[in-house]
Amino acid sequence: MFVGVDHGTVGIRFAVRDVEEVRVFVLARKEAAGMDGKQILRAVEEGLEIKTEEIELAALTYSMGDGFSTIKDIRTVRNRGVVSVEGAGAKVGGGTKVFNAIKTANIPTIMIPGLHAGTEKIDRRMKFFSHCASPEKVGVAYHIYKKGFEHFIFSDVSSNTVTMCVAGGVILGAIDACLGSPGLYHGPIDLQLLRDIDGGKLSANEAFSNAGVLRKSWLTEKEDEFALDALSLFVAMEISAMCVLINDYGTSTHEVFLTGSAGDSREMKSKIDKLLGVKTKTLTRYSAAIGSAEIAEDVFHGATNILGIEVK
Repeated sequence: MFVGVDHGTVGIRFAVRDVEEVRVFVLARKEAAGMDGKQILRAVEEGLEIKTEEIELAALTYSMGDGFSTIKDIRTVRNRGVVSVEGAGAKVGGGTKVFNAIKTANIPTIMIPGLHAGTEKIDRRMKFFSHCASPEKVGVAYHIYKKGFEHFIFSDVSSNTVTMCVAGGVILGAIDACLGSPGLYHGPIDLQLLRDIDGGKLSANEAFSNAGVLRKSWLTEKEDEFALDALSLFVAMEISAMCVLINDYGTSTHEVFLTGSAGDSREMKSKIDKLLGVKTKTLTRYSAAIGSAEIAEDVFHGATNILGIEVK
């Protein structure tokens, strides 16, 4: 059995691949924060209907994943694979509890890195930004790749929005919410937020964590539809921006996918299809966990390269 772990903003998603069957389970980060290691492992066993000793290999994603750039054994990764725990996003503690539970239990585990300036194979120009995407987006990309696609763009729209570009089965780069389209709760820091930060009203992390379409002060409780319209527009613009990158590699024919808690909705798909003038494909919000499990399985069977990311 092979397990993938998606360290999401609200919940930690698990997927297990058993022969041709896939099962998924979600553990809320706040719930995990109140549990000890044994309780977490018991919940995962019950949720996935497995025993931890049956796991041949697990693939774990954690936080930004910017402290390393190759797929590695969990025992060789320092500081849980991050440069610093300080940065963009909410700190709950559940993800750390899950990480420690898996490592302490000696479950055979590899860690997937995020995309950042130290990532070797992405387009050199994309390294202008220190951070492009967290590790679970690599899981989403691999899940699409395993479906038989080599040239594609996907946008993961949920609390955060990240759009990634893949050509010839190699990741070219990605745009994170702090750079491009907002998500439901997180988003880029605009001029007014810069002023609020400089004025001491809030920290940069607080600004980022509350710059999504459902957190902006101009949005009233009765304007959810307007929020969806705005989000759809920005996501479509971000996908269009990645089309420029993939076209620069001579790949004019590619597929576009949507995923995430907002991205997999029929309404969001309809709006983005209209804006882009294309027919997007929708993926389950569990794609990152499933793709991570697929990475674990292929690495177990000898894969040395995952979408351009070396396996150590």
